[in-house]
Amino acid sequence: MTTGYQAAAGARRAASLLLLRDGDSGLEVLMLRRAKRDGDLRSGAAVFPGGVLDARDRDAHRWCLGPTDADASAQLGLAEGGLDYLVAAVREAFEEVGQLLAVHADGRPLQPTPELHAALHPWRSRLNDGHASVAELCAEFDLRLDLRGLAYTSHWLTPPGVPKRFDTRFFTAPAPVGQQAEADYGEAVELMWLTAAAARDPARGLKLLPVTDRLLHALGRHATTEAALAEVRQLRVVPLVMPHRALGRKGLRILMPDDPAYAEVARLDPLGRADVSCEIVPGVPVRLSPRVIRLTAPNPGMMTGPGTNTYFVGGGEDWTVIDPGPADALHLQAMLAAAPGRITRIIATHTHMDHSPGAAALAAATGAELLGRRAPPHGGQDQSFAPARELAHGERLAVGGGGGGTLRVIHTPGHASNHVCLLLEEEKTLFTGDHVMQGSTVVINPPDGDMVAYLRALAGLLEEDLDWLAPGHGFLVAQPHAVVRALIEHRLRREAKVVEALRQAGPGAIDALLPQAYADVPAALHPVARRSLLAHLLKLQADGQARLDGEVWALA
Repeated sequence: MTTGYQAAAGARRAASLLLLRDGDSGLEVLMLRRAKRDGDLRSGAAVFPGGVLDARDRDAHRWCLGPTDADASAQLGLAEGGLDYLVAAVREAFEEVGQLLAVHADGRPLQPTPELHAALHPWRSRLNDGHASVAELCAEFDLRLDLRGLAYTSHWLTPPGVPKRFDTRFFTAPAPVGQQAEADYGEAVELMWLTAAAARDPARGLKLLPVTDRLLHALGRHATTEAALAEVRQLRVVPLVMPHRALGRKGLRILMPDDPAYAEVARLDPLGRADVSCEIVPGVPVRLSPRVIRLTAPNPGMMTGPGTNTYFVGGGEDWTVIDPGPADALHLQAMLAAAPGRITRIIATHTHMDHSPGAAALAAATGAELLGRRAPPHGGQDQSFAPARELAHGERLAVGGGGGGTLRVIHTPGHASNHVCLLLEEEKTLFTGDHVMQGSTVVINPPDGDMVAYLRALAGLLEEDLDWLAPGHGFLVAQPHAVVRALIEHRLRREAKVVEALRQAGPGAIDALLPQAYADVPAALHPVARRSLLAHLLKLQADGQARLDGEVWALA
């Protein structure tokens, strides 16, 4: 079922049906090419049959076989009217492609004879024009709409800001046996039975909407109708998917929920003006809230992503800078230019070379107080970082005067022993430095890096009331607790692979264990992965599960 769903104001309710068959080339789905119409984003697109609900679809409930309205509504996460979507999906498939999922009153499958086909055919245009209802069709021929084979597949909402918005439920079903698909040459100007791979092949040149492409991608995992339907029927939760429009270097882009920029764009542009960038550009400040501005340093790379994020936090004339980044003259000038007021405090989340070296020059230029934790004497960290005092776990710092907020210090060792996160309590936003990254895991590099401390610090974040993560690299991240849990689970899965490598390839030196423990990581990244492997082995040693004899690791 869909959870926590509320219909978008003004969005038209719609339903669509993926009809499947096993063809000579594998699993095939019936698609239609829409007629071209000016001003319609779907003009000329290859889609699945579907359309908006008709108020009279509810009249067909008594002519249906399969779920009741209560059953369908529960599955779709609605109080009532769920069965209307299934009826509409079947009706639209009959209107547009001539496929009618129905049986005779005695249960016999509907296999139209030439006479029955000729009698049914005019009803397609009558339904499409609104001159008749699907209930009247069933009454005329004593038919029952067969909804027993429909599987609820997906739920999509058109992006905000688009003139025509559709709240569409997608269903999947086997194509009826013995019925010939026929275009209506109104909505559908061409019909195609295609495998997912053929439909998505750029050489074919089909115009595919994001939802169509995503559903085809999912179908492509299966070789048969039975296998595809089995996966869909196992779904317990069908999430609502709402793309979002944003600006990129090449113009307008459609973002999907798994795009790194999606949550930030949706937060900054809830109405869909499409004037928010979905790309991080070094040197360009981004206002994230009245209290927070992000400025990214020009140091992109494999370990830094688009660059190190510097945050201005405060309000009015007083601002605190978090992570002034590397010692870079261009970034220093960009920070001074982007500051919305006086910079009175500078904080480094830790002393890795892409986060704190810029502090000295910024402090010299502004006279701001420098806070953080000093670098340990090992690990190639920024030994020049000299805070006026060291921040204590739980310490609370007022930022921005009366109109600002409060930053609470949370000591989060693991990636670095002196690492802290900073919680802007009023916005429940956690500035994570490198403790939590966006879309990747951080390297835990002993001796300063400590996997035991890292996992303990991650678990501690689950006790905090958080709405957003503001990482040291990347965009704002939503659903912080889910992200943290996923990180913990990822590390524990990796630990299990290390244990298996010890069992299969050990006893052995770390370089002998690396290819198996990180078999899913490209070989080019193994030198970096080697550091985290050592951190996992040291954790297993501390837990009593592994032992080290010279340079040879083995299960305890």
